[in-house]
Amino acid sequence: MNAWDELVERCARHRREKIGPLSDQAYDELLIVVREHPIEYVDTPADQAFLELARALDAYRAARREAEDLDDDAFEAARSRALATLRLACDHAARVDEGCLDARLVGLLAAEEDPDSLLKGLLDLELATDGRGAGNLEGAWEDVFRRPRLRLRAAVARTCAEGARFKMAESAAASVIDAAPSDPLGARHTAMLACARLEDEAGLGELEARFSGRESAWSHLARVLLLYKLDRTAAARRALRGFDDLCAGGAYALLRPSYVDPYLPDRPEAEPRGFEEGLLAVHEAEPIIADVPEFVDWCQGHDWFVASARRFAERNDLDW
Repeated sequence: MNAWDELVERCARHRREKIGPLSDQAYDELLIVVREHPIEYVDTPADQAFLELARALDAYRAARREAEDLDDDAFEAARSRALATLRLACDHAARVDEGCLDARLVGLLAAEEDPDSLLKGLLDLELATDGRGAGNLEGAWEDVFRRPRLRLRAAVARTCAEGARFKMAESAAASVIDAAPSDPLGARHTAMLACARLEDEAGLGELEARFSGRESAWSHLARVLLLYKLDRTAAARRALRGFDDLCAGGAYALLRPSYVDPYLPDRPEAEPRGFEEGLLAVHEAEPIIADVPEFVDWCQGHDWFVASARRFAERNDLDW
């Protein structure tokens, strides 16, 4: 989520409501003015709460960057302090405007509860927001004021997958994709991994066809996992080769998984099929990999795959 961009759009929309009808050109000019000085246009509790959230997210990210070079114990202490500060800021933003759904969502995610507890909190938040659970999400992404609702549903899908509720994850992710067919939140990634775990080859194929040309570390890893689980070893080996060839550092990401920050509130942007994307994909696939413990051993049994991971580590000064 780019909170500042959305704050600009929110403030511009509110200002247009006060001014009255504007032509498209006039509204574009208003956006330019608001973008230059967004804080000057914050004049509703809803916008003030969103501004506080944007500042809190910036502060959290800055604190995390400063902690990068600390030793493990100091890093964990700094990270815990940053998350605690973020939660307090989210609580305050929600008091400024109880309708600030993103603040409530980020607060839940920053608590780093176990998947079962987090899922309960997310579903309770959906129920409190819609009165009947997921509600109607159609067209939510086109309306900046409804985007938080779509982010909440995407978080439900990811949390279901993290807690090994793969059928529920697939359904929740599908509802996000149906509401926003361009899938700006990447719910297809969650759905693809769920298909792999459920051994739903047809479902994965449909997603691959629907998003043809937008292959990712998730799509390639999901294909490897699916074929391996189906005991189609030769095809799985070819898919593993594709994952290695097409996803930079994918072999290293899989054999040397790294800590990934909680998504606050959604999956961070990463270069398609780049190393950061590979780290995210492996992180999200961990519940599946843990359920198939021989999978990593099988990957390590391919000398070329291990050699690729080692070369990537050496080129990028990473531990091996």
